[in-house]
Amino acid sequence: MQSTDVSRIMKGGLSGKHWEAQQMATILLVEDEAGLLSYLQVELKFEDYDILTATDGVEALETYHANQGNIDLVLLDWMLPKVDGLRVLKKIRQTDDVPVIMMTAKDYVGDKVAGLDNGADDYITKPFEIEELLARIRVAIRRQTSQPVEKERVYRIGHLVLDTKARSVKRDGDLIALTQREYNLLLVLMQHANQVLTRDELLNLIWGVNFEGDPNIVDVYIRYVRKKIDTSKCSAIRTVRGIGYSLRDDHGE
Repeated sequence: MQSTDVSRIMKGGLSGKHWEAQQMATILLVEDEAGLLSYLQVELKFEDYDILTATDGVEALETYHANQGNIDLVLLDWMLPKVDGLRVLKKIRQTDDVPVIMMTAKDYVGDKVAGLDNGADDYITKPFEIEELLARIRVAIRRQTSQPVEKERVYRIGHLVLDTKARSVKRDGDLIALTQREYNLLLVLMQHANQVLTRDELLNLIWGVNFEGDPNIVDVYIRYVRKKIDTSKCSAIRTVRGIGYSLRDDHGE
């Protein structure tokens, strides 16, 4: 990738330390430009984040898998050598809901939509103010760690069984592997079975009332959940056009 003037990419100098930052959260920073990588490391370490780095898509995936479960956010450049950022995002989303913020010099709406449609939590276009980036990071991490604790209960809807104590989902006795966000979405739908929930309601319940990303993220995760829980015969989650979604009792279908 052609070298870029860091002063053009990052508008503003060292930020004032924000004591609201999450306690020693770990960020995987993926950026192939040495100058920008170094700059962001300094800024993020100044804010008390632990930083893991990668300079290409292959290294990003290797670092992610080696530290899976210990990474609180991925700050991911789009244009990377070997494997581009969008493919890295897709690989991460196969197994994890870790917040991902895409950063890129590409300012095309189609690219933004592609990132969000594949599970990016947020998207920031270069050049950007460092304070804006830090604010987006804080919001993404805070949203991920503020999910309400669910009282232990077993929900049964048709062929689906969700056990909150075991944090498991089964269909016809077969265990279904869901990411945390997918599990939370299905849980909310099962709690409101046969009711129609709007996209805004799902956003507030799953992503939080302060979510500032693209509301289409709901449709993305509905698609993920459907792919995992549906049989070839029917779809348990019904789309109510122009309104939202409903989980119906599909017993016997």
